[in-house]
Amino acid sequence: MKNIFRVFGFLLVLNGLGFGLTEAQQLPQFSQYMFNGLHINPAYAGYKGEHYIQSTYRSQWAGLPGAPTTFTVTADLSANEGLMGFGASILADEQGPAKTSSGLLTYAYRIQTGSASFLGFGISGGVTEYAIDGSMFNPNDFDDGEIPEGRINLFTPNLNTGVFFHSPDFYAGFSAYNLIGRKSLEDEAVALAYHNVHYYLTAGGLLPLSEQVQFKPSFLLRNGGSGPSNLDLNGMFLFMDRIWAGASYRTNLKIGQNDLPDGLSSRNAVALILELFATEKLRLGYAYDVQTNAFSGLRNNSHEISLGYYISPRKVNMNNPRWF
Repeated sequence: MKNIFRVFGFLLVLNGLGFGLTEAQQLPQFSQYMFNGLHINPAYAGYKGEHYIQSTYRSQWAGLPGAPTTFTVTADLSANEGLMGFGASILADEQGPAKTSSGLLTYAYRIQTGSASFLGFGISGGVTEYAIDGSMFNPNDFDDGEIPEGRINLFTPNLNTGVFFHSPDFYAGFSAYNLIGRKSLEDEAVALAYHNVHYYLTAGGLLPLSEQVQFKPSFLLRNGGSGPSNLDLNGMFLFMDRIWAGASYRTNLKIGQNDLPDGLSSRNAVALILELFATEKLRLGYAYDVQTNAFSGLRNNSHEISLGYYISPRKVNMNNPRWF
């Protein structure tokens, strides 16, 4: 089994190098993370001040055989007037024969640091399953004993933590994912950068342009401990408190680069994002990622769909709307 998972890890690294993106080596990446902070920071739980459920489906490099797909469901629950938050999330990620599933429970607590500013602390824990389906391989040698005949898997515990600061017009957060569980994978010789400690640093603000239009610039810097860091630069416009439209520019930095080709740092993509509050309770989102790197000629771009539901009506008329 150790050799099988070494093959598993090697395939993921080739996937990342061959198609010019780092998602294969890191935790799943979302273009609409700015509308569901639980994807990158457990301290976000409860921030909205209302109970909120969201589902997201992402198809990476659509149409390419074995391309990654990710599905998540998150529940973000608020208590004690938003000073406490609880969360739950389920994730299923597939990359060819490799499948990863996880379940997490989250708790967050925030303290008031000013008349309208708060600092939150969060933690999430759960379990992650790594699996590989040998029936999806197409080996040259059909008597290769290193290729499993069926599905094999293993489990590891998981722990994430973070801090999140917000005021009516500014937010910033820092988090660390996969703090435990690496040792159990090393015992099985699983060569997965997927379970490296991942760090996320994000910040943004809200700038009113008129009574009907606001602008939200933000950034996200993430590092998975293997390969270059990723930087997202985002610009979103909010129209009439109901429609978000904007884009994200994604590039790589050599921060944390570890013996990888210099050309890898030049890879980038652009995501076009649209979010719509269809009703007071229902939110719809779509993102279309376009590769603008050397592999753009493949025309296998990415699609991401999200559906969110507020268990209580969204408070669009509150004095300090929570748009982060």
